[in-house]
Amino acid sequence: MCGGAFGAALKFAGIDGLALTGAATEPSVLVLDASAGAPGLVRVEVAPAADLWGLDTQQTQAALHARYGDAAQIACIGPAGERRVRYATITHGTRTASRCGVGTVMGSKNLKAVVVIPPRRRLEAARPGEFEAEVSAHYERMKVHPRFANLRLAGTLPMTEKVHYLGMLPVKNFQTATLDGLENLYTDAFHALKTGNHACWGCATRCGQVHHVRFGPFAGEWSEGPEYESVWALGPEVGVVDPAAIIAADHLCDRLGLDTISTGVSIGFLFELAQRGLLAGPTAEAVADLDLTWGASDTVLELIRRIAYREGIGDLLAEGTRRAAETLGGDTSHYAMHVKGLELPAYDPRGAKAHGVGYAVSNIGGSHMYGYARQEISAYKEPRPLDAKTDTDKGDVIAWNQIRKAVEETLILCNFADTAMDLPFLAATLRAATGLDELGDLDHLLLLGERIVTLERRFNVREGFSRKNDVLPDRMVTEALVDAGPNTGEFIREMDTIVDEYYAALGYDADGRPTPATLARLGLDSAAKS
Repeated sequence: MCGGAFGAALKFAGIDGLALTGAATEPSVLVLDASAGAPGLVRVEVAPAADLWGLDTQQTQAALHARYGDAAQIACIGPAGERRVRYATITHGTRTASRCGVGTVMGSKNLKAVVVIPPRRRLEAARPGEFEAEVSAHYERMKVHPRFANLRLAGTLPMTEKVHYLGMLPVKNFQTATLDGLENLYTDAFHALKTGNHACWGCATRCGQVHHVRFGPFAGEWSEGPEYESVWALGPEVGVVDPAAIIAADHLCDRLGLDTISTGVSIGFLFELAQRGLLAGPTAEAVADLDLTWGASDTVLELIRRIAYREGIGDLLAEGTRRAAETLGGDTSHYAMHVKGLELPAYDPRGAKAHGVGYAVSNIGGSHMYGYARQEISAYKEPRPLDAKTDTDKGDVIAWNQIRKAVEETLILCNFADTAMDLPFLAATLRAATGLDELGDLDHLLLLGERIVTLERRFNVREGFSRKNDVLPDRMVTEALVDAGPNTGEFIREMDTIVDEYYAALGYDADGRPTPATLARLGLDSAAKS
């Protein structure tokens, strides 16, 4: 998922979805030119891009804008994607599609960028009057909602203080939940560096926070961000409490095309191995020139560069924590903070059990966005309230969160632009936009969400995944949280029980496989044969 205007440009060009198969024989750019304006007419060109190979994401976009004009919308990869770093990103403007290695896939296809040149025409809703009425009513609700003003003022930056207060801020590779100097990363510190806001296409929220560093060793650095996850991953996760250093690291990740979460967790993994004396032989030699103590911001920046270019120890970290631990062997896997190979985000699972176990059963691994448990983190009451510390009776809510998120993402709904939105509004707007009455039925929408989650699970089962993969790192079930305020002493006590509850809610068997009855109920009988 990526913000900006690229998706809108695709839609204006008459393209609802773009699937790319195979690979180019040489570095290439895919150009989709709909500027002629005729409905459905798109000129497709695969252009050579040897001259772009090696450029960072900002240099690439500048070169392509010079070639195709300012109206062109561009999605590209940086050096990390070219070298198939496992967590490379796709960048559009200053926004990124970051998790799960989507940029790695583009690199494997020798695809440096996709360029869309949209036509100069508007799209019409199937029922324009109904659509305009729904959108206008929502905008009036949104304008008076406090979250709207808060997101424009600070984006997600207040989450650093909030999650720390809740006792679930991961620090130093999930060893503890507090850090000296953490107040330097609260909202006011970044607000002093803020120079503007940035918005995605058509968005009134404008939650993007632009920061510039004016003084000190990082003077001149800037970032359209960092948001909470990046502040955490390039800050407390690696022991850094300097906002200027985090801004510099965030911008470097964006330019080189790296997911900040996986990058920070991979560096935190290395720092903890050094802390525990688990680096030896050639690995120790590869880091001999680096200061691997917590908070070494210069080392963090250098490791970001080495990861992107797969230099030295960067080549190992570019594989992610799971594969790095498999290569290193010994006890190192205990310190690899991932689920299904995807590094964990900025909420310690021990502090909010539904949110945390949601990582374990997520079909894509350690993603906080696959089924964000707002019931525990923000006291949401849908579908029912939850106590974050409770160890059971949560599996059905985890399933509900995943289904709801599948619906929202199918509607291309930004998590930060959903202020004052609810399912009835989404259903009514979708019906007005498409003219399809069934999409205005809430039960039908939720059925579609459940189909998506179940199809993904069926795909994973086909590829060999089972209950053995629906697990959290050992640390979460064997080590209690320390220095975690209200969550001190917490750990995941009833992992198997919550997973069983989740399977039961979705109609899976004890090994996490959708049953034939479930597939039939969802109209997915054909998936049982694949």
